[in-house]
Amino acid sequence: MRDPGSFRDPSAYVFSSGDRIFRAVTDEAWHNFQLFRSSGAYEEMKARGWIIATEEDGAPHPEHGDRRLFEHPKLPFVSYPYEWPFSLLKRAALLHLDIQLRALDFGFALSDASAYNVQFTGIKPIFIDTTSFVPYREGDYWAGHRQFVEQFVNPLLLRALFGVSANAWCRGALEGLPTSDVARLIGPLRRWLTPNVLVNITLPDLLQRRAWRSDDPGTSPSKPLPKTALRFMLQRLRDWISRLAPRRDESAWQDYDADNSYSPEDEERKRAFVAHFSLSTRPSRTCDVGCNTGYYAEVLLQSGARSVVGFDSDTGALELAVSRATMAQLNFLPLLSDAANPSPAQGWAERERSGLRERVNADAMLALAIVHHLAIARNIPLASAVEWLMSLAPRGVIEFVPKSDPMVERMLRLRADIFADYGKEQFEAAIIRHGRIARMLELSPGGRALYEYEREIS
Repeated sequence: MRDPGSFRDPSAYVFSSGDRIFRAVTDEAWHNFQLFRSSGAYEEMKARGWIIATEEDGAPHPEHGDRRLFEHPKLPFVSYPYEWPFSLLKRAALLHLDIQLRALDFGFALSDASAYNVQFTGIKPIFIDTTSFVPYREGDYWAGHRQFVEQFVNPLLLRALFGVSANAWCRGALEGLPTSDVARLIGPLRRWLTPNVLVNITLPDLLQRRAWRSDDPGTSPSKPLPKTALRFMLQRLRDWISRLAPRRDESAWQDYDADNSYSPEDEERKRAFVAHFSLSTRPSRTCDVGCNTGYYAEVLLQSGARSVVGFDSDTGALELAVSRATMAQLNFLPLLSDAANPSPAQGWAERERSGLRERVNADAMLALAIVHHLAIARNIPLASAVEWLMSLAPRGVIEFVPKSDPMVERMLRLRADIFADYGKEQFEAAIIRHGRIARMLELSPGGRALYEYEREIS
């Protein structure tokens, strides 16, 4: 089946056959890759974990227009740049520049700078488009400069300068954040007085606007750019990005691990319940909805789960989750996602970028301390929230938080309680409607409770 998001590059497209992933390439793309491989660049970058493995089938395939095939390993989860927290977008940007710089040493360059050419295995970025490498010609400019700035630099800059998360904006602007818009937001003083902003934001914006206003084709660069100058530009950009950090604004839930309504005894019982679930099911792919700082993702991985993809809408908590995954070397990918408004199918023909539900494909699901946020904070019917969570995986653990809980009481403090259908009986009935309750643990009498479910398989 051809990937509906693989159509922009005429030299190659991706398709799947069962669990196998292939790329059908033209003769020119095939030839360029042979040059890239023979230079030694491919093996070195693959050994470093920078680029995805590529196996070759050199025979023309009539069913693919006589194109030759590459085969790549299937990634556990496909994510998009608008779902990456700041630190992951930064890692992807640095990898892209590292690859571009090292490719120049072997006489190659990247033909574009799409952020969608990077994926993650855990929190480690990996470049997936091996047909992007083309022979470098002395004097060439960086063709992907504008694309790199708009898809990587501009979103990072908004968070670093203003504390504004650009994820929602990027989700609505799949080609990146226009430099002209970001330049206006930065303001004239900072645009002209900050060298890195001047070189990477202001001047490209001026050149772009001048080109649009002029009918003279001579406005495009005509003077060759020496390789030494190109390397200097790339290295300077890399050094700048490496120093960018998210502006430290107060986060609503990043201290939740320490500031919650659990007693130490309840916390330990909750941990044991989750660990038992992971040990008994040993899932290959688990999704953690409302992963916060990744504490329970780590419990899952320590107890038998092979990989975890976490989702949370709190940017501060996600940065701590990335730090946790880094320190403990966890196969854990924390992503920015609002459970009440997950990433939809969108792009060309509404199929270019798949919706979150289509991509999850999990064996198990964890949803701790999230149902009351959906049902009470977001007015989603309790039964609908439970149904959606259970649809993510055939088995999982969902926590129920009653109205008597201090967190729920805080939610209801400034609004009317219109949630007559929010209760333990209704919660259990919602699970039974779609499966069965395999285990249940009441953390305290009349308080929070954990439910392990098994969904009916139709």
